[in-house]
Amino acid sequence: MIVHNWGLINYEHAHNKMLEIHKNALSDKQNHLILCQHPEIYTLGYDEEDIFDVKSLKTDRGGSISSHSEGQNIYYFCFHSPYPARFLANIISVYTSFFKQYLADVYYDKKKPGFYIGSKKLLSLGFRYKQGVSLHGVSLNVDINLDFHNKIKPCNLKGFSSSSLVEQGLNLSCKDVDTLIIQNICEAFNESV
Repeated sequence: MIVHNWGLINYEHAHNKMLEIHKNALSDKQNHLILCQHPEIYTLGYDEEDIFDVKSLKTDRGGSISSHSEGQNIYYFCFHSPYPARFLANIISVYTSFFKQYLADVYYDKKKPGFYIGSKKLLSLGFRYKQGVSLHGVSLNVDINLDFHNKIKPCNLKGFSSSSLVEQGLNLSCKDVDTLIIQNICEAFNESV
């Protein structure tokens, strides 16, 4: 697995670079994991109507409205995924293992894809598959500006708000979380870095 760490990067620039990495994955037959964070931005899934009170950017991913900012770890997966359901099950197992170890009350909800503690969302995920390779990925709230993120309902879910690992009492740095998640990805996908 090839890991790309882009640090803080503008969403549109990251999207264009992700498309290039996707092309590389098609030719080099490797799985590519992209780590990054984005400056504050709201993004919309391609089939979501723009009915929100905040300025947002339309994307080519599925899903509803999402918020991104510093302190939110982004994991873009350009992974060979001939069986998307199996790929998604592996992704869910990566984060289930993480939460089981550090925040046991967190649960995955397949009807509202994401990880929650009560009515607070900690992690969102959304993928596309093109030519057998995945695009887009996972956003995990580590230490975010909750005021910014809670100007919207995460994924437009009524009765839900955003939370973070720090708000839930887990004081790990973004870098430490990346290290733990990469270990889980290697285990779930039988990969090495």
